[in-house]
Amino acid sequence: MSGTKPSGRIAAAVLIGTTLEFYDFFIYGTAAALVFGRAFFPSLTPVNGLLAAFSVYAVGFLGRPTGAAVFGHLGDRLGRKRVLVGSLLLMGLSTTAVGLLPGYAHWGVWSPIALTVLRFLQGVGLGGEFGGAALLAVEHAEEGRRGRLAGFVQLGPSIGFALATGLFWLLSALLPEAGFQAWGWRLPFLASMVLVGFGLVVRSRVQETPAFLAADTGGAPATPLKELAAGHLRPLLLGAGTVMSGSVLFYTATTWCLARATADLHLPRTRMLGLLLIANVFLAAATYASARLSDRWGRRRMILVGTFVGLLWSPMLVPLLDTARTPLMFTGLTGALVALGLCLGPVPALLSELFPTAVRCSGASLSYNLGGLVGGAVAPLIATRIAATFGGPAVGAYLAAVCAISTLSAAALPETSGRALTEPVPEPA
Repeated sequence: MSGTKPSGRIAAAVLIGTTLEFYDFFIYGTAAALVFGRAFFPSLTPVNGLLAAFSVYAVGFLGRPTGAAVFGHLGDRLGRKRVLVGSLLLMGLSTTAVGLLPGYAHWGVWSPIALTVLRFLQGVGLGGEFGGAALLAVEHAEEGRRGRLAGFVQLGPSIGFALATGLFWLLSALLPEAGFQAWGWRLPFLASMVLVGFGLVVRSRVQETPAFLAADTGGAPATPLKELAAGHLRPLLLGAGTVMSGSVLFYTATTWCLARATADLHLPRTRMLGLLLIANVFLAAATYASARLSDRWGRRRMILVGTFVGLLWSPMLVPLLDTARTPLMFTGLTGALVALGLCLGPVPALLSELFPTAVRCSGASLSYNLGGLVGGAVAPLIATRIAATFGGPAVGAYLAAVCAISTLSAAALPETSGRALTEPVPEPA
């Protein structure tokens, strides 16, 4: 592929799509921290209500490997473009339905049950997103620029989080507390369908990837998952371990820290949302810088820098947050998100380059979403329980342990940059 116009079109398609998918996924996390304990679990104590809301939040991560398996299979058999359209539509419909869902006061027990089902469907949609978007970028990119173009995939979470957080901040600032709790929180969910419609228009205009079109699809495995388990299990698991620390850092620094600041430290909701919104700018900058540098210095090296920074920063996050002093809180959150950006910027290129074309969509999708399941699903739950039992600073030990696991996983992977996608995939160390 040559010229800037096709590259710009691909960058726009993956950026807009992942932004909207992660916007949908993140608004649930914000609402879980601020609203859902009271709206859907009113009979529980505040701590148990928050745990219940975070438990349903974790269900979305259970749906992500399911979506990765289903959409990854379709992506390997039918093409990357079809996966991107289907996953975006599923996410938009399930998110909009959450915005229309009656609370416990109107539907009783059926309300949290329906919330759980819709959260699972959100996870399925997001699970199908990463692999298709990563491959759309990587398989269209010129050699030597795959990290740079695939970096737009990881900018989507940053922008999606900014949209979600910014909208909740605006509603919190404009609405009285009663109005926000009664109906204001629903507006970000209802806005999803409008945004998704725009994303579908953009994605319908991109072409299928050259690598998929050039591959012998008739010779592709009928069950890519079986092929992965038989011949590519080690890179699949090491890739998941590499991604795990990024998920834990993100969902602890955002969802759990938001809940702690508002519920335990009794800080204004708008203050914490504003800090997260500004810190997210540094996340985006670190993410794209790391993705670009991975073309020059290597995927593995940049990820190891990020996991090491996360390991060193983890013990400082909660003590800085607990000072309740704005500059120190901002420093703690920003440091964690910068470490996250350094970790995750090269991931779309790395995971795509670890697998051959025939199973690339399934392999990249499952690695990414298994890491998200093990890391992100339980992070708010574990952090809440650790803080309640041992105190907030003990959460830092948990974060550091996960960063250590990701460091070891990344160190065991081969360097993949500079290799043509048609070359044999190097074995992990």
